[in-house]
Amino acid sequence: MALTLQVNGQTREVQADAETPLLYALRNDLGLVGTRYGCGLGQCGACTVIIDGKPVQSCDITVAAVAGKKIITVEALGTVQALHPLQRAFIAEQAAQCGYCASGILMAAKALLDVNPDPSDADIRNALDGNLCRCGTHGRVLRAIKSAAAEMRRG
Repeated sequence: MALTLQVNGQTREVQADAETPLLYALRNDLGLVGTRYGCGLGQCGACTVIIDGKPVQSCDITVAAVAGKKIITVEALGTVQALHPLQRAFIAEQAAQCGYCASGILMAAKALLDVNPDPSDADIRNALDGNLCRCGTHGRVLRAIKSAAAEMRRG
């Protein structure tokens, strides 16, 4: 079945069963491989995207459920030539070791900063509660998000 999705500001069509997880449509049909498969159960956050302004695990929502909604993936965050402040801060703080969880964390952080430009440490921890990272860079991630928030506030 043909389903129309709004992804990263573009209207895209996928041929998929209505119950197909959004993650599979993004990666397999649209070639947006920055969104990672982690647990497949909506518990690790590696597959986090932003849907209508909210962070959502894309493995745990169907393509039919997001038809007509605004979907943002990590590919829309920035480019090599024009990094998003979060990307710059993650690089500066060396906040990702293996990087597998980074796209999900970046998207959860972006969703937070879009609604709260000056988050406290507790706000950041709460926003990232659904994102697991085994590398142990949590302190660096926290510093990176605070640094990006400060840069974004300065304009």
